[in-house]
Amino acid sequence: MRQELDAVAFDLDGTLYPNYRFYLRLLPFIIREHKLLRAMGSARDTLRAASHEGRFYDIQARIMADILKDNPEKIYTKTQQLIYRGWEPIFKKVRLFPYVHETLQTLKADGLKLGLLSDFPPHKKLEYLGIASYWDVVLCSEETGRLKPDPVPFQALSDALQVAPERILYVGNSIEYDIKGAKHAGFKTALVRNPLALAPRTVPEADFIFKDYRQLRRYVLS
Repeated sequence: MRQELDAVAFDLDGTLYPNYRFYLRLLPFIIREHKLLRAMGSARDTLRAASHEGRFYDIQARIMADILKDNPEKIYTKTQQLIYRGWEPIFKKVRLFPYVHETLQTLKADGLKLGLLSDFPPHKKLEYLGIASYWDVVLCSEETGRLKPDPVPFQALSDALQVAPERILYVGNSIEYDIKGAKHAGFKTALVRNPLALAPRTVPEADFIFKDYRQLRRYVLS
């Protein structure tokens, strides 16, 4: 596989760390702000379904405001404060999956470019996780105006890495958003299985499926 690759790119949430631990710590917030979170989820489904003209965060807030029957500016501010920044004190206790550090170090040392593409702003999370220094490119799909599985953010990642899609392995935990999205954009794909989730043993769009980052490291460098 190594001779076929110039870069390995990753999703973040649920891929480099087990997001169920984060969600458990977030439970009081989820209960308290369930209406806002549901509205945001619905807005993002709408944004995934079709392109919209304008700034992503403004459009998202406007759709949420329509759902909640509230003022878009108020919803925008509340979303920024509670969702985009409110998680930080809790996230400081989140830990990576085993062997992520060693895998990133080894891939980097072997000359591969490393990229990261997340549907939510990743920079602060990477700092808290202690892996901010590894990356050649870090992107948030929101910056492109589209969300995974749309090909636009994947193409933006390819362009930023200056590597052709077929020379990039994209690693993610979501079959629908990460694996299908990356495959349709021309990437090679690797699916990390959630140890607590029931998932099919085979996924047509996944070139490789693994549970342990040592398996991924061996696969890439073979």
